[in-house]
Formats: sequence, C-alpha cells, structure tokens
Amino acid sequence: MQLEFTHHGAVRGVTGSCHQLALPDGQAVLVDCGLFQGAETSPDGAGPGKLEVGFPLGKVRALVVTHVHIDHVGRIPYLLAAGFKGPIYCSEPSALLLPMVLEDAIEVGFTRDKALIARFIAHLRQQIVPLPYKQWQTVIAGSPSLRVRLQPAGHILGSAYVEFEAEHAGSKRRVVFSGDLGAPYTPLLPAPQSPLAADIVVIESTYGDRTHESRKNRRERLQALCEHAFGNGGCLLVPAFSIGRTQELLYELEDIIHRNASRPAAAGLAWRELDIIVDSPLAADFTRGYRNLAPHWDAEARKRVDSGRHPLAFEQLTTVADHAAHLKMVDRLARSGRPAIVIAASGMCAGGRIVNYLKAMLGDPRHDVLFCGYQAAGTPGRAIQTYGPRGGHVDLDGQRFQIRAAIHTLGGYSAHADQKDLLNFIGRMRSPPSQVRIVHGDDAAKHTLAGLLRQRHPAMEVVIP
Repeated sequence: MQLEFTHHGAVRGVTGSCHQLALPDGQAVLVDCGLFQGAETSPDGAGPGKLEVGFPLGKVRALVVTHVHIDHVGRIPYLLAAGFKGPIYCSEPSALLLPMVLEDAIEVGFTRDKALIARFIAHLRQQIVPLPYKQWQTVIAGSPSLRVRLQPAGHILGSAYVEFEAEHAGSKRRVVFSGDLGAPYTPLLPAPQSPLAADIVVIESTYGDRTHESRKNRRERLQALCEHAFGNGGCLLVPAFSIGRTQELLYELEDIIHRNASRPAAAGLAWRELDIIVDSPLAADFTRGYRNLAPHWDAEARKRVDSGRHPLAFEQLTTVADHAAHLKMVDRLARSGRPAIVIAASGMCAGGRIVNYLKAMLGDPRHDVLFCGYQAAGTPGRAIQTYGPRGGHVDLDGQRFQIRAAIHTLGGYSAHADQKDLLNFIGRMRSPPSQVRIVHGDDAAKHTLAGLLRQRHPAMEVVIP
C-alpha cells in the first residue's frame, strides 16, 4: 500500500510542525498545525514565514494534535479560517488545554475583541474530539481506512505520539508520528514507551546531536545557580514556556525548598523565605489546569500530593496578574537587591513579560539568567545564550542592551528526548520500521541522528525530507 507524506513545516528547523499523511485515494489527515518562530519566520526560513494555510484541504478529513505548544497548534485558527471543518483529535488533557492556548494566541496576535474570541473558542470546542490514551479511533472509514491511537509522549501534560493503522485491499501499514518526545524522568510525567512495531516512523530530532544531564545533576545545578545569584544580591531570571516548563520548574523548586527549608539560600535568607515569582497570567492559568489534571501525573508526583505537599501551589509562590503589578515587580526587584527567582514567558525571549525583566537586569552583573529550554535560531534567547557569556549585546524591542548578567544553560531540564532517547525509541521496538523520516531539528541534529540510525539499522531507510 502506497502512503504519501507531505511535510508542511518543521522541515528546515524546529518550529511550524505540520505533517500530512495521505491514503492511496488521496484522503488525508494532518498531524499538528503549528506556528513558525524565530529565524524560521523570515522569507528565507522554513515557513517561509507564512501564517496562512497554503495547501489544499479538500481531502483532509481530520487534524490530530500531538500537544498544545504553539509551534504545534498555533496555526489552527488559520486552518479553520481556510475552511477546515473536520474533527480535531487530541488527548483528554490537551482537549482542556488547547482552547486556553489558542485564546491567548488570538488575543496577542489577532484581536482583543472578547466577543469575537469567545465565538472562535466555542467553534473550536465543537471540533475537538478528546481521545483516551491507548484507544483506537476510526478516522477514515471504508476502503482505504485509517485508525488512530494516542500514546503518552512524556513531553508536556497531555502530549502524545500518534499511531496510525492504514488498511487497503487486505494490506495494513502502521505509521508512527513521534510529535515531541519527552525525556525520561521529566517532572510530573511518565516516560514514553516505544510502540511495539511500525512500518514508518516520522521522528523529531531537536536534540539528535547531544545528550542531556541527569535529573539528579540538574536539580543540584539548579540549586547551585540559585544560590550563586542570591549570593550576589540579585535575581535568577528564567525564561520559560507557560505550559510545561513553568510547571516542571515549580515542581523541582518545591522539592529543593522541601529538602533545604532551614538551610540558607542567601545571607540572612533561608530557602523557606525565598520568593518564587511566576509573572505570567497564562502560566498561572496553565498551572491551575495542571493541578486540575493531577490524575494524569506520574506516580512520584501523586505520592507527593498524598503526603500533604503541594508541588504547584506552595507557600513561597507568588503569581503576578495584571500589567501594572508586573511593572511594579520589575522595578522593585531591579532596585531592591532582594533575592528571588522569576519565571516568565516567553521561553525564547521573543516577547512576553520576560523582556521587561531582561531590559531592566541584563546590564547588571548581580543578576543571572537561566535557559532551560531550546532556543531557536533568530530568537533573542539564542542571542543571549550565544553572546551573553562573552559580554555581548542583544536587541530587545528595537533597543540594544549590553549583557553583564551571568548566563547559564541547564540542558537537563529539556522537555525533549535527547540523542540516546531518540535512538532508544526506534531501537526498542520489537519490529523496527523499514523507514524513518527525520523532521523537527536543525541540520546538524538531523544528520547526526540519521547517521547513527544508519549505523545501528543498516537495512533501514533513513530519510531527511
């Protein structure tokens, strides 16, 4: 049976994920419909910077969402505007989180008209079809036919990798789309398990050329970085995605405080007295959503809750709501010298409240900036990460700022699988695929992963679209 793959995004980079699987009669499904970010939004980028959906939708029967990060779902409003009326399949947690993500995206990028946004979200909810993990669902009936099943991906709450089973004229083919795979021991989430078998796998490669630090080391380094910043009488600024990374960091910080409550975090300040500030209304909303979805947490996290701890709602946590309060917080922390940890979006510093903190504090050596997520090429986050350690500059909102704050990166907090995990995802299948298609990565990451797969599986066809 001949299946056709078209990759509408995440081909020349790591954003804009959108992949199409077509059956022999041309009927098709989409996997994700994400926004391009960073350099990939430029005319020379992978998009090439387009927001509109420029491919025909006449035979697209459904959209399957792997998870609700904006680079996987951000173009859904454009998809609906282009006339897509099919079901949007996703996991049960994603069904609750997706309207929140798109409501915020529309308000930031389209309109603040509350009535118009409400109408769109109501329309969106009518198309969302929540699927339990590990349960087959018919997407296209007849001959050819297509079924879909979601499996936990361990990337963020509700994330899934997708199994398709296509059947035509007595022939069956199993296709797996990895979405974004999580690393083992990601806070709050169970680790992904490889499928038993697949004929074709479309796999991400964000960290196909490197491995992460262990969870134990990253928690120790996080604590050490906090204490370093506090020792200078400054703040630790953490740009973080509102969904996923913010909640993982809170979970880890609660554990550090629990273990070290009476120990000094800085001169005259114990860990239990430390301020942890989440300055993002969206992140606060998602954190509440995470708390409401506690039955989907992993066993370790549920055990903490059962013992009376509150990993996402602990005493030291302060949430900043309105914009006026945000500006006051920036000014107070920049002037006071009181140690604090500030977690704010956006994760790549390409907008959001983190930008005001960076403007106020990047030029002050008392402060530290911690990156614990991927920084796409062309984003301010990548520039700070690259040039900050050398005392360089970064442009924020059209102004140039010198970087005197200390810049750190903790790879162990990545929500993405690393090279070893990606190889294991393929290698641990009982019946490995005959073809692997590598997407969602920079060129070096894709080619490094492809080379290792060819070494380990000489009979396998490895394709970089």
